[in-house]
Amino acid sequence: MKVMTNLITIKEAAELLGVSTKTLRRWEQEGKIQATRTVGGHRRFNMNELLGSQNDTKLTICYGRVGDKQSQEYLAEQISLLKGYCTEQGWNYQIIQDVGGGIHGHNPGLIRLLKLICSQQVKRLVLTHKDRLLRLGADLIFTLCEIFGTEVVIINQLNDNMEEEELNQDLQEIITAFNARLYGSRNEKNHQLVDQLQEVAKKL
Repeated sequence: MKVMTNLITIKEAAELLGVSTKTLRRWEQEGKIQATRTVGGHRRFNMNELLGSQNDTKLTICYGRVGDKQSQEYLAEQISLLKGYCTEQGWNYQIIQDVGGGIHGHNPGLIRLLKLICSQQVKRLVLTHKDRLLRLGADLIFTLCEIFGTEVVIINQLNDNMEEEELNQDLQEIITAFNARLYGSRNEKNHQLVDQLQEVAKKL
């Protein structure tokens, strides 16, 4: 008969918290969690203590982004707002930032952020506006946050001039992608549509 216990192996603890065993060893060295040793020297973790300390080891992530052609000053302005807000709340935080378009999801910082969220390492995500994640598709990321227990905090502070500039850039990116898909098409209506979109973008 197997005796029930709250002590679990490092592999079981890593699966419970959604992190690697290497991360657990580092947390133990930093004093964030505690482990006991068996006679053979193997680590054992108390399940109740791990669950109680889980929120303390999770991250608060501030994410900022500007378009490829936008000023670094705008990015610095975003990061300053995020830092100031987190400091007022008394939160320890990490910064992730990107320089890239808001249409696709290929920005390296965003990919890193998604990996952290899906591995349940992010307690809260702080943004100046939801469009900083993606211009299209931010709601899907918010759904992932809900699934993996990440709180989303949106300050809603924008630089209107910079937003208008980036919207124009995003529209150009959409037109370019649309035009690439139609490249070589013999459909005259499609080419006329692309020409019309390009004319609209020039007027913005």
